[in-house]
Amino acid sequence: MSLRTILHSRAFLALGVVVAVAVPAFTLPRLPSFSLWPVLLGLLPWVVGKYVLCPLRWRALTNADFSRRWFLRAYAESELLGLLTPGHVGADLWRIRRLTHADIPRGDALSSVAVDRTVGAVGLAAFVVFAGSTLPLRMMLTALGIGAAALVAFVVVRRIWPQLLPTGPLPRPKQFAHALALSAAYQASIAMLLLGTLGATGYTLSPLELLGAFGASQVAGAVPGPHGASPRDGALVVALVALGVPWTAAAAAVALKAAVAWLPALVLGGVSLIATRRLLRRSAASAPAAA
Repeated sequence: MSLRTILHSRAFLALGVVVAVAVPAFTLPRLPSFSLWPVLLGLLPWVVGKYVLCPLRWRALTNADFSRRWFLRAYAESELLGLLTPGHVGADLWRIRRLTHADIPRGDALSSVAVDRTVGAVGLAAFVVFAGSTLPLRMMLTALGIGAAALVAFVVVRRIWPQLLPTGPLPRPKQFAHALALSAAYQASIAMLLLGTLGATGYTLSPLELLGAFGASQVAGAVPGPHGASPRDGALVVALVALGVPWTAAAAAVALKAAVAWLPALVLGGVSLIATRRLLRRSAASAPAAA
């Protein structure tokens, strides 16, 4: 699927909006009690984690002399597009495009996004283990399988398409350590958001139980799906139910977690995306005049 198709696909947009609105609308009225304050308290640290810590992690792993503002804007734009695509693939494609349009070689752009994704996954695993939860065996095997597949892909690309490999140096150990710390802090913000959405339904779990459920649900993330209705979301609902949360409350908490993600994405990513596209159009229009 091309980036142009993703950007203009009304089907993905409609599906994401329908799922994000329908599930809370169906489950919330069936709850014995509901409070919006826990959601708002959990949303604030998550917005900082998603739209500040994650862009800074990406910047730490990218060999490009761009400002923090550039990475903050590009990441916010990518998140909006990621919500519209299964597996969040639109976010990666947009970040690669932003780098290549800023004269970063394609191989370096691909490496930047791939390394950032990998560090994010490692940060999740490290955070779950550090928090005292048992990392599911299937999750460990999945991570090892992804690592092996990445190594095989690197060898194949090196032989067939060497132009896709990065030309610059790989991030130094200090950069990786910085990125891992940012990734772990972001995972903590996700846990706070989930605690808030679950607390809003009138039910609570210990942070360690919640982290165990969240970590186990990540195994299903290998199968893509629409935001708010992906296998990962379904696995998280099942994990919460297994810990004693009623089906209605579990579904409402996970649906709220998915729904509130649209608010900062539309505000931060949408505004920045409009401004960026206008700037690109002005640059394209001024280029023939300068010639």
